Amino acid sequence: MTTQEGTTPFIVGHRTVTRIAGPLIVATGMDGVGYGELVEVDTGDGVVREGQVLELDESLAVVQVFGGTVGVGRRTTSVRTRGRAASTGVGKDYFGRVLDGMGRPRDHGPEPVPEDYRHVNGLPLNPIARAHPDQFLETGVSAIDGLLTLVRGQKLPIFTGAGLPANALAARIAAQTRAPDDATEVVVVFAAMGVTRREAAFFRTEFSADAASSSVLLLNLADDPTIERLLTPRVALTMAEYLAFELELHVLVVMTDMTAYCEALREISAAREEMPGRRGYPGYMYTDLASLYERAGRVRGGSGSLTQLMIVSMPDDDITHPIPDLTGYITEGQIVLSRDLDRTGVAPPIDVLPSLSRLMNAGIGAGKTRADHRGLADQLYSCYARGREVRRLMSIVGESGLPQEDQRYLAFASAFEATYLDQGDTRRTIAETLELGWRLLDPFPAPELTRLTADDLAEHHRAGPSA
Repeated sequence: MTTQEGTTPFIVGHRTVTRIAGPLIVATGMDGVGYGELVEVDTGDGVVREGQVLELDESLAVVQVFGGTVGVGRRTTSVRTRGRAASTGVGKDYFGRVLDGMGRPRDHGPEPVPEDYRHVNGLPLNPIARAHPDQFLETGVSAIDGLLTLVRGQKLPIFTGAGLPANALAARIAAQTRAPDDATEVVVVFAAMGVTRREAAFFRTEFSADAASSSVLLLNLADDPTIERLLTPRVALTMAEYLAFELELHVLVVMTDMTAYCEALREISAAREEMPGRRGYPGYMYTDLASLYERAGRVRGGSGSLTQLMIVSMPDDDITHPIPDLTGYITEGQIVLSRDLDRTGVAPPIDVLPSLSRLMNAGIGAGKTRADHRGLADQLYSCYARGREVRRLMSIVGESGLPQEDQRYLAFASAFEATYLDQGDTRRTIAETLELGWRLLDPFPAPELTRLTADDLAEHHRAGPSA
């Protein structure tokens, strides 16, 4: 018996469907069927749909039907088992291809030739075999490289709201991310879940031509079966794991939008009549998300890496919503997009104050970017936070009522947003980002720059006005 594409020695049919609920069917007499096994659902009218076993209780099985259950009758439907688990092909032949959420061609091209097949749920890494992520990835975006540094093997979400350009930022990062101290190219596996056709056309345009040789694009459209949405990130991560851990490549996996994924999870949970948790989401959503996010990392002795960047839409811009809340517990920081910055035309509108990269220190240590990176980042944070406070104070007392020191911080906050955060379509190297940060600090007298060492000031700071 084979667990991938190919012939199987037997097919077993079961005409024991007892219930149909949403995308689920319940069948009895399913002895010998395994959890996660793929099955075929024959509706009796010539239509055969694929499904997967979600739950087993002795001889009773709950099967999720990928094509939905519209038009499926209980008496005429049979479930055929083939004894194979959900798997996907992997290999370099998938580069440049546009696939659906289950890894099948969506670009009308020929079937890719896989180098192997892998189970979509992957195999968990032994924690002892994991290498600590500590290698810098250059995204070309100053707010990230300078203040929220991304490292290989990290999982870092982008928290966004409706209408904010999170997809454009994710596509931009995917197209221009580099490993500056490694000749190995960064390849991209991009998984879009529940997107509209307009968004799908945008992604196809972004990943055409130059990016085609080093990217795989999986598109699950909003009108595709809901159940397919649950498989999309798993198929993407399975492909990425093979490229990273067996072919020793640096792989960046971008998943958008995890909120659409969680909505599909809630829909399936409701169809299974499970006890709901917070806001109707299943109680196991934390575990389910962790099973995806924890597939990022590096392996000791290997040169490859799997880095995750996931988009999380916050309903009503609420960062305490269950989806961003649980994501924040699992991942190593967050990038938060600001609606106020977006209104003023800052692109990308990254609000660095509530944002964080918990692995930044590991990625910018001695010999990684520059030894003065940490102090510069802390000083930029401090000055920008003070400038934002002064801006709120100015709305009460007016700019003329501010002392000269506060006016410097107010001017810094405006300049920081206009030059450092707002970079349009320009890609900056880490050296350009750091130099821009130093020049923004020039108007301050040295005694006010308390986060910097005397050596850093002597090397980089151009003395500002006297205190």
